[in-house]
Amino acid sequence: MSNTSETDPWMVSGPGAQRRILCQDKALMMVEFKFEEGGEGLPHSHPHVQTTYVDKGQFEFTIAGKTQILNPGDAVLIPSNAEHSCVCLKAGNLFDSFAPRRDDFMIAHGLELD
Repeated sequence: MSNTSETDPWMVSGPGAQRRILCQDKALMMVEFKFEEGGEGLPHSHPHVQTTYVDKGQFEFTIAGKTQILNPGDAVLIPSNAEHSCVCLKAGNLFDSFAPRRDDFMIAHGLELD
């Protein structure tokens, strides 16, 4: 497993949001996102199963048409191909895991695929 947190810089991931890859291998990836108040994760879907853990802040998540508020310590599972989005209500950060790895993130961050 590759730990990229020390060599991989933060990059913009959406309005008022940044991400960095913490660790990854082909089967699993962990990514940290930090959001300004009002920041957004725009509606999207992907074939990866995703989990999201709220470390700090407050977020409104919409997953497959259902909306919920998540606070520190809350977590949610986002099924493969489910459309989802979030709005940051109070500045904070999320820790997301993706299975399998998001190769599109690897490429965007300039990391080699193994």
